[in-house]
Amino acid sequence: MKEQSFKNHTRLVRWFHFVGYPLILITLVGAIYKWYRNYSTHIGGLVLPALIVSGTLALAITAWYTRSFALRAQDRAIRAEENLRYFAITGKLLDSKLRLGQIIALRFAPNNEFVDLAHRAVNENLSPKQIKAAIVHWKADHHRV
Repeated sequence: MKEQSFKNHTRLVRWFHFVGYPLILITLVGAIYKWYRNYSTHIGGLVLPALIVSGTLALAITAWYTRSFALRAQDRAIRAEENLRYFAITGKLLDSKLRLGQIIALRFAPNNEFVDLAHRAVNENLSPKQIKAAIVHWKADHHRV
């Protein structure tokens, strides 16, 4: 597996992001066009295009929330893992002022950078991008979906 870094840590799943979503969009646009054309010319029925539009919208909503729910569950797990890691290192819980995005960004920091970076994130109100850029030795996370 390729070594992860700040420049290449984002993950896009080809079949999901570049095939699935465009196919849903193409189907939706085509069905709306067919529905509109049948309506304006009074040629052909409206039921089938309406069913395809509603089915495609249902599929798009399902695809969106499938991804959203998985990421939300992972975000909760990351928060718990990083809180435990901070507790194991310092004997204290993470500062409650840290936002979820900051905590998620901190997961890439190795233990020797983690505590100082967590304090900097609170004191300087660093963005997740700034936190990731400040990491010297990247700790890869290959399990995120």
